[in-house]
Amino acid sequence: MTGREILHKMKEKVGLGSSACDTGKGKSKMSKHVTLGYHLVKGKSSHPMEDYVVAEFKQVEDNELGLFAIFDGHLSHDIPDYLRSNLFVNILNEPDFWTETESAVRRAYRTTDTTILDKAVDLGKGGSTAVTAILINCEKLVVANVGDSRAVICKNGVAKQLSVDHEPSKERANIEDRGGFVSNFPGDVPRVDGQLAVARAFGDKSLKKHLSSEPDVFSEIVDEDTEFIILASDGIWKVMTNEEAVDCIKHIKDARSAAKQLAEEALTRRSSDDISCIVVKLQ
Repeated sequence: MTGREILHKMKEKVGLGSSACDTGKGKSKMSKHVTLGYHLVKGKSSHPMEDYVVAEFKQVEDNELGLFAIFDGHLSHDIPDYLRSNLFVNILNEPDFWTETESAVRRAYRTTDTTILDKAVDLGKGGSTAVTAILINCEKLVVANVGDSRAVICKNGVAKQLSVDHEPSKERANIEDRGGFVSNFPGDVPRVDGQLAVARAFGDKSLKKHLSSEPDVFSEIVDEDTEFIILASDGIWKVMTNEEAVDCIKHIKDARSAAKQLAEEALTRRSSDDISCIVVKLQ
Protein backbone atom coordinates (compact mmCIF):
# COMPACT_ATOMS: atom_id res chain seq x y z
CA MET A 1 0.00 0.00 0.00
CA THR A 2 1.40 3.39 -1.02
CA GLY A 3 1.69 6.37 1.30
CA ARG A 4 -1.17 8.06 -0.59
CA GLU A 5 -3.44 5.03 -0.07
CA ILE A 6 -2.57 4.90 3.65
CA LEU A 7 -3.51 8.58 3.98
CA HIS A 8 -6.79 7.87 2.20
CA LYS A 9 -7.59 5.06 4.64
CA MET A 10 -6.85 7.37 7.59
CA LYS A 11 -9.18 10.01 6.15
CA GLU A 12 -11.96 7.46 5.81
CA LYS A 13 -11.65 6.50 9.49
CA VAL A 14 -12.14 10.09 10.65
CA GLY A 15 -14.89 10.85 8.16
CA LEU A 16 -12.88 12.97 5.73
CA GLY A 17 -12.99 10.70 2.70
CA SER A 18 -15.61 8.87 0.70
CA SER A 19 -16.42 5.38 1.95
CA ALA A 20 -17.65 2.20 0.29
CA CYS A 21 -21.22 3.26 1.06
CA ASP A 22 -21.98 6.75 2.35
CA THR A 23 -25.26 8.57 2.77
CA GLY A 24 -26.53 11.83 4.23
CA LYS A 25 -29.13 14.58 4.15
CA GLY A 26 -29.66 18.27 4.90
CA LYS A 27 -32.19 21.05 4.57
CA SER A 28 -32.40 24.72 3.74
CA LYS A 29 -32.92 27.27 6.47
CA MET A 30 -34.42 29.69 3.97
CA SER A 31 -37.16 27.37 2.74
CA LYS A 32 -38.54 24.40 4.67
CA HIS A 33 -39.52 22.76 1.37
CA VAL A 34 -35.94 22.54 0.05
CA THR A 35 -34.03 19.44 1.21
CA LEU A 36 -31.07 17.40 0.02
CA GLY A 37 -30.01 13.78 0.19
CA TYR A 38 -27.02 11.90 -1.17
CA HIS A 39 -25.92 8.30 -1.49
CA LEU A 40 -22.65 6.71 -2.66
CA VAL A 41 -21.84 3.09 -3.42
CA LYS A 42 -18.38 1.79 -4.31
CA GLY A 43 -18.15 -0.03 -7.62
CA LYS A 44 -16.62 -3.44 -8.31
CA SER A 45 -13.09 -2.21 -9.07
CA SER A 46 -10.23 -3.11 -6.75
CA HIS A 47 -9.05 0.47 -6.19
CA PRO A 48 -10.44 2.76 -3.45
CA MET A 49 -13.65 4.70 -4.02
CA GLU A 50 -12.94 7.57 -6.43
CA ASP A 51 -16.26 9.47 -6.20
CA TYR A 52 -16.58 12.43 -3.84
CA VAL A 53 -19.55 14.68 -3.14
CA VAL A 54 -20.35 18.08 -1.73
CA ALA A 55 -23.91 18.54 -0.49
CA GLU A 56 -24.59 21.39 1.92
CA PHE A 57 -26.42 24.64 2.55
CA LYS A 58 -24.15 27.54 3.43
CA GLN A 59 -25.00 30.97 4.85
CA VAL A 60 -23.03 33.81 3.24
CA GLU A 61 -23.98 37.10 4.93
CA ASP A 62 -27.69 37.54 4.10
CA ASN A 63 -27.72 34.88 1.40
CA GLU A 64 -28.06 31.13 1.40
CA LEU A 65 -26.20 28.95 -1.08
CA GLY A 66 -26.90 25.33 -1.77
CA LEU A 67 -23.58 23.80 -2.84
CA PHE A 68 -23.81 20.45 -4.61
CA ALA A 69 -21.15 18.57 -6.56
CA ILE A 70 -20.09 15.17 -7.82
CA PHE A 71 -16.38 14.61 -8.45
CA ASP A 72 -15.63 11.32 -10.23
CA GLY A 73 -11.92 10.50 -10.25
CA HIS A 74 -10.01 8.30 -12.66
CA LEU A 75 -6.65 6.83 -11.66
CA SER A 76 -6.97 9.09 -8.62
CA HIS A 77 -8.88 9.68 -5.43
CA ASP A 78 -6.60 12.58 -4.48
CA ILE A 79 -7.76 14.91 -7.25
CA PRO A 80 -11.52 14.52 -6.63
CA ASP A 81 -10.78 14.91 -2.90
CA TYR A 82 -8.85 18.11 -3.67
CA LEU A 83 -11.77 19.40 -5.74
CA ARG A 84 -14.20 18.66 -2.94
CA SER A 85 -12.13 20.79 -0.57
CA ASN A 86 -11.23 23.62 -2.93
CA LEU A 87 -13.41 24.16 -6.00
CA PHE A 88 -16.35 25.88 -4.26
CA VAL A 89 -13.94 27.94 -2.14
CA ASN A 90 -12.33 29.18 -5.33
CA ILE A 91 -15.69 29.92 -6.95
CA LEU A 92 -16.95 31.93 -3.97
CA ASN A 93 -13.65 33.83 -3.76
CA GLU A 94 -14.10 35.20 -7.27
CA PRO A 95 -14.74 38.95 -6.82
CA ASP A 96 -17.71 39.05 -9.21
CA PHE A 97 -19.38 35.86 -7.99
CA TRP A 98 -22.60 37.67 -7.01
CA THR A 99 -22.83 39.87 -10.11
CA GLU A 100 -21.44 37.62 -12.86
CA THR A 101 -21.87 34.14 -11.41
CA GLU A 102 -21.46 32.17 -14.62
CA SER A 103 -18.20 33.95 -15.52
CA ALA A 104 -16.90 33.49 -11.97
CA VAL A 105 -17.56 29.74 -12.16
CA ARG A 106 -15.70 29.44 -15.47
CA ARG A 107 -12.66 31.31 -14.10
CA ALA A 108 -12.60 29.26 -10.91
CA TYR A 109 -12.68 26.00 -12.90
CA ARG A 110 -9.67 27.20 -14.94
CA THR A 111 -7.62 28.41 -11.96
CA THR A 112 -8.40 25.25 -9.98
CA ASP A 113 -7.22 23.05 -12.85
CA THR A 114 -4.02 25.11 -13.17
CA THR A 115 -3.32 24.56 -9.47
CA ILE A 116 -3.96 20.81 -9.79
CA LEU A 117 -1.50 20.58 -12.66
CA ASP A 118 1.07 22.55 -10.66
CA LYS A 119 0.60 20.09 -7.78
CA ALA A 120 0.86 16.98 -9.98
CA VAL A 121 3.85 15.67 -7.99
CA ASP A 122 1.63 15.49 -4.89
CA LEU A 123 -1.75 14.76 -6.46
CA GLY A 124 -0.60 12.17 -8.98
CA LYS A 125 -1.16 11.57 -12.67
CA GLY A 126 -4.90 10.95 -12.75
CA GLY A 127 -7.83 13.33 -13.03
CA SER A 128 -11.49 13.88 -12.28
CA THR A 129 -14.73 14.88 -13.91
CA ALA A 130 -16.99 17.34 -12.11
CA VAL A 131 -20.55 18.56 -12.06
CA THR A 132 -21.39 21.42 -9.71
CA ALA A 133 -24.65 23.15 -8.90
CA ILE A 134 -25.10 26.33 -6.87
CA LEU A 135 -28.61 27.13 -5.63
CA ILE A 136 -28.76 30.86 -4.83
CA ASN A 137 -31.40 31.81 -2.26
CA CYS A 138 -33.59 28.91 -3.47
CA GLU A 139 -34.33 31.00 -6.58
CA LYS A 140 -31.57 30.49 -9.17
CA LEU A 141 -29.56 27.42 -10.07
CA VAL A 142 -26.13 27.65 -11.75
CA VAL A 143 -24.78 24.33 -13.09
CA ALA A 144 -21.33 23.68 -14.54
CA ASN A 145 -19.56 20.50 -15.62
CA VAL A 146 -16.54 18.92 -17.23
CA GLY A 147 -16.73 15.27 -18.19
CA ASP A 148 -19.67 12.88 -18.01
CA SER A 149 -21.13 13.38 -14.55
CA ARG A 150 -24.53 14.91 -15.16
CA ALA A 151 -27.16 17.28 -13.75
CA VAL A 152 -30.84 16.74 -14.51
CA ILE A 153 -33.76 18.84 -13.31
CA CYS A 154 -37.38 17.72 -13.12
CA LYS A 155 -40.07 20.25 -14.06
CA ASN A 156 -43.71 19.19 -14.16
CA GLY A 157 -42.60 15.57 -14.14
CA VAL A 158 -40.36 15.98 -17.18
CA ALA A 159 -36.57 15.53 -17.18
CA LYS A 160 -34.33 18.31 -18.51
CA GLN A 161 -30.55 17.88 -18.72
CA LEU A 162 -28.59 20.89 -17.44
CA SER A 163 -25.09 19.66 -18.29
CA VAL A 164 -23.17 18.38 -21.32
CA ASP A 165 -21.61 14.92 -21.59
CA HIS A 166 -18.13 15.67 -22.90
CA GLU A 167 -17.53 12.60 -25.03
CA PRO A 168 -14.37 12.23 -27.15
CA SER A 169 -16.38 11.30 -30.24
CA LYS A 170 -18.32 14.58 -30.04
CA GLU A 171 -15.15 16.67 -29.56
CA ARG A 172 -12.91 14.81 -32.00
CA ALA A 173 -12.18 17.92 -34.09
CA ASN A 174 -11.00 19.96 -31.09
CA ILE A 175 -8.88 17.08 -29.80
CA GLU A 176 -7.26 16.59 -33.20
CA ASP A 177 -6.65 20.35 -33.52
CA ARG A 178 -4.63 20.11 -30.28
CA GLY A 179 -2.54 17.28 -31.73
CA GLY A 180 -4.38 14.37 -30.12
CA PHE A 181 -6.50 11.57 -31.52
CA VAL A 182 -9.62 9.61 -30.65
CA SER A 183 -9.49 5.82 -30.81
CA ASN A 184 -11.82 2.95 -29.91
CA PHE A 185 -8.84 0.68 -29.40
CA PRO A 186 -8.43 -0.94 -26.94
CA GLY A 187 -12.06 -1.76 -26.21
CA ASP A 188 -15.14 -0.31 -27.88
CA VAL A 189 -15.35 3.12 -26.17
CA PRO A 190 -13.93 6.23 -27.88
CA ARG A 191 -10.96 7.51 -25.85
CA VAL A 192 -8.64 10.50 -26.07
CA ASP A 193 -5.27 9.15 -27.28
CA GLY A 194 -6.73 5.70 -26.66
CA GLN A 195 -6.67 6.34 -22.90
CA LEU A 196 -9.41 8.58 -21.48
CA ALA A 197 -13.14 8.17 -22.14
CA VAL A 198 -13.99 11.85 -21.54
CA ALA A 199 -12.90 14.90 -23.55
CA ARG A 200 -12.78 17.32 -20.61
CA ALA A 201 -11.48 16.82 -17.08
CA PHE A 202 -9.49 18.29 -14.24
CA GLY A 203 -5.90 17.08 -14.02
CA ASP A 204 -4.59 14.38 -16.38
CA LYS A 205 -1.31 16.23 -16.86
CA SER A 206 0.09 13.71 -19.33
CA LEU A 207 -2.92 14.25 -21.65
CA LYS A 208 -3.55 17.92 -20.94
CA LYS A 209 -2.37 19.21 -24.32
CA HIS A 210 -5.24 17.29 -25.88
CA LEU A 211 -7.89 17.81 -23.17
CA SER A 212 -9.96 20.78 -22.02
CA SER A 213 -11.02 21.78 -18.51
CA GLU A 214 -13.41 24.45 -19.81
CA PRO A 215 -16.85 23.87 -18.25
CA ASP A 216 -20.23 24.23 -19.84
CA VAL A 217 -22.30 26.52 -17.60
CA PHE A 218 -26.08 26.85 -17.49
CA SER A 219 -28.50 28.89 -15.38
CA GLU A 220 -32.04 27.93 -14.49
CA ILE A 221 -34.69 29.86 -12.56
CA VAL A 222 -36.32 27.78 -9.84
CA ASP A 223 -40.07 28.31 -10.02
CA GLU A 224 -43.18 26.55 -8.74
CA ASP A 225 -42.90 23.96 -11.53
CA THR A 226 -39.39 22.90 -10.47
CA GLU A 227 -39.66 19.68 -8.47
CA PHE A 228 -36.14 18.35 -7.90
CA ILE A 229 -32.57 18.16 -9.14
CA ILE A 230 -30.39 15.08 -9.65
CA LEU A 231 -26.60 15.22 -9.78
CA ALA A 232 -24.94 11.88 -10.44
CA SER A 233 -21.77 10.23 -11.70
CA ASP A 234 -21.78 8.08 -14.82
CA GLY A 235 -22.34 5.01 -12.66
CA ILE A 236 -26.00 6.08 -12.88
CA TRP A 237 -26.09 7.40 -16.44
CA LYS A 238 -24.46 4.35 -18.06
CA VAL A 239 -27.56 2.33 -17.20
CA MET A 240 -30.39 4.90 -16.99
CA THR A 241 -31.75 7.65 -19.20
CA ASN A 242 -32.62 11.05 -17.74
CA GLU A 243 -36.33 10.26 -17.88
CA GLU A 244 -35.85 6.85 -16.27
CA ALA A 245 -33.94 8.45 -13.39
CA VAL A 246 -36.65 11.07 -12.88
CA ASP A 247 -39.45 8.48 -13.08
CA CYS A 248 -37.59 6.27 -10.58
CA ILE A 249 -37.79 8.84 -7.78
CA LYS A 250 -40.52 11.36 -8.65
CA HIS A 251 -42.93 9.85 -6.13
CA ILE A 252 -40.41 9.66 -3.25
CA LYS A 253 -40.72 12.68 -0.96
CA ASP A 254 -37.58 12.18 1.16
CA ALA A 255 -34.46 13.35 -0.69
CA ARG A 256 -32.06 10.84 0.89
CA SER A 257 -34.45 7.95 0.23
CA ALA A 258 -34.70 9.13 -3.36
CA ALA A 259 -30.91 9.21 -3.77
CA LYS A 260 -30.62 5.73 -2.27
CA GLN A 261 -33.37 4.38 -4.52
CA LEU A 262 -31.61 5.80 -7.58
CA ALA A 263 -28.35 4.10 -6.63
CA GLU A 264 -30.10 0.80 -5.90
CA GLU A 265 -31.89 0.91 -9.24
CA ALA A 266 -28.54 1.42 -11.00
CA LEU A 267 -27.16 -1.62 -9.17
CA THR A 268 -30.21 -3.63 -10.18
CA ARG A 269 -29.38 -2.66 -13.76
CA ARG A 270 -25.86 -4.03 -13.19
CA SER A 271 -23.90 -0.81 -13.01
CA SER A 272 -20.38 -1.82 -11.97
CA ASP A 273 -18.86 1.67 -11.66
CA ASP A 274 -18.65 3.81 -8.53
CA ILE A 275 -22.10 5.35 -8.01
CA SER A 276 -22.75 8.70 -6.41
CA CYS A 277 -25.90 10.77 -6.56
CA ILE A 278 -27.39 13.85 -4.94
CA VAL A 279 -31.10 14.67 -4.98
CA VAL A 280 -32.31 18.15 -4.07
CA LYS A 281 -36.06 18.34 -3.49
CA LEU A 282 -37.49 21.79 -4.19
CA GLN A 283 -41.13 21.22 -3.21
